Amino acid sequence: MRDFWTIHKDCEEPLKSWYDEAEKTSWISPNVIKSDYPSASILQDNRVVFNIKGNSYRLVVKINYKFGILWIRFIGTHAEYDKINAETI
Repeated sequence: MRDFWTIHKDCEEPLKSWYDEAEKTSWISPNVIKSDYPSASILQDNRVVFNIKGNSYRLVVKINYKFGILWIRFIGTHAEYDKINAETI
């Protein structure tokens, strides 16, 4: 994430904010994520797409709900996101 916000400085604070919340929160199911982030998209294979900085950027994470582990699979601009398959990246 640091590498990304070094290039896209306008998303540093939103990404830090998301990270802080993700670190402190126990997301035990997609429903909990949707209650915290109504605009998040829940995908197959325990993947979630978060809109960062008013949907200027997209963050795709894969979540192991049982162990509370998140893997960042992608972060990019909305245009870059449109070129990937969020369910397989």
